[in-house]
Amino acid sequence: MPPPAAPAPRELLAAIVASSDDAIISKTLDGIITSWNAAAHRLFGYTAAEAVGQSIMMLIPSDRKNEEEMILSRLRQGDRIDHYETIRVAKNGRQIEISLTISPIRNDVGELVGASKVARDVTLQKRILRELEEADAKKNEFLALLAHELRNPLGPIRHAVKILRARTPSPDELSWATNIIDRQTEHMTRLVDDLLDVARITRGTIELRRERIDIADVLKAAVEASGALIERGRHQLRVTPPVEPLHVEGDATRLTQIISNLLDNAAKYTDPGGRIWLTAEREGDEVVIQVKDSGIGIAPDVLPRIFDMFTQSALPLERAQGGLGVGLALVERLVQLHGGTVSAFSGGEGKGSEFTIRLPLVQAHRQAAPESRAAAAPAPERHCRILVVDDNQDSADSLGMLLHMLGHEVKTANDGEKALVAAAEFRPDVAILDIGLPKMNGYDLAKEIRELPWARNLVLVALTGWGQEEHRKRSAESGFNHHLTKPVELDMLQEILAAAGSCLPNRNVATH
Repeated sequence: MPPPAAPAPRELLAAIVASSDDAIISKTLDGIITSWNAAAHRLFGYTAAEAVGQSIMMLIPSDRKNEEEMILSRLRQGDRIDHYETIRVAKNGRQIEISLTISPIRNDVGELVGASKVARDVTLQKRILRELEEADAKKNEFLALLAHELRNPLGPIRHAVKILRARTPSPDELSWATNIIDRQTEHMTRLVDDLLDVARITRGTIELRRERIDIADVLKAAVEASGALIERGRHQLRVTPPVEPLHVEGDATRLTQIISNLLDNAAKYTDPGGRIWLTAEREGDEVVIQVKDSGIGIAPDVLPRIFDMFTQSALPLERAQGGLGVGLALVERLVQLHGGTVSAFSGGEGKGSEFTIRLPLVQAHRQAAPESRAAAAPAPERHCRILVVDDNQDSADSLGMLLHMLGHEVKTANDGEKALVAAAEFRPDVAILDIGLPKMNGYDLAKEIRELPWARNLVLVALTGWGQEEHRKRSAESGFNHHLTKPVELDMLQEILAAAGSCLPNRNVATH
């Protein structure tokens, strides 16, 4: 059987045009459509019967009519137009972003008789490109903001350190400088914590330690957390707790963080001497918590996106209050994790703000009265032998000094190999190890120390800047008992030391 005859060039071209995913249209030099493929029907909505014989102007928006004259003028000169990006209108009125390639059509004797257009829908690509450009701009703005916010507390810290170095400070000067360092370090810690919390929520790795909580206790804790900021602003805070016990199922720390963030915002964006209200009451099966202020309010264009990440009102410099723009995004996500909702309202600029949280109540139930117990004798303070390992010598020395002042015996090391030698010689009760150590990282060091014959009851504490769930899991697998993030909360560390069973009572440390 002879092979099938190859299609004629004209038939092949027709097949290609018919099957193309791009709209292929031909027109006269007067702009009258002469051919229209199936892809043009899909893209613009007109059938070939509706389009052929009509002016190409039916696809062009009214504000772009001059484009066609420019295109026809270039075609008459014999020019080809490649990848010209513009907008065209479909039959249903939808505007489509397209990329046009237009070629002149000549007859057998070389005369210019028309043009062929290939139109590709680039709406999706253009939208993705715009989103990427917007995300890149937001990223750059955020990095600049982050640098600014981190530099703000670093300045006072460095000033305080220089003052302490310049001369022997008086007790008042010492208190002033140390208060600055402590306050600004706490501010930096909160900035970093907010960023980490948002990252954990975005990845779905945040965990709530749920328990039955009285909302009145949460309000009290939040007021204590925000008290210093409110006092500095000389604000009048009015707290109206619920008239009855209202219990929710949730994480006490996170719920306190939610309300404290809202109180902090109210304090930041209310002029000195302004008023702030915090109320909580029952509405049906929900507790409704409101934070209101008499502050600068929220502009109408900002209000719909107030809970978006990195959103901040465009304020003049004298009204800017700092922050990374993650606080309200964090509030919304934490409220949602508790099964609740949060909303914002403002009458506009200068008319204050109001945030409303709704959380589901748990059913009240009777709890057995606790058995009366004799007051337990205070546990004796414990004297521990502690090994502190950190490649940042300032970190190791400062933590070692604090622990020494608390009455513990301390030895420090600055790399993994020296730490292993020190552990064998010192035989600590507790070892506090950084993870990112030279020569031997903290995970491997923990495994090596744990294999020492006397180290069965040794308490291993990871103290690191890495606080993600995967790092905590790896710490546990390496033999650590605890995983703390820098900067360490001394109260938490003292609880760990007090619970270290191998430490001996320290009868030389004065109680405070």
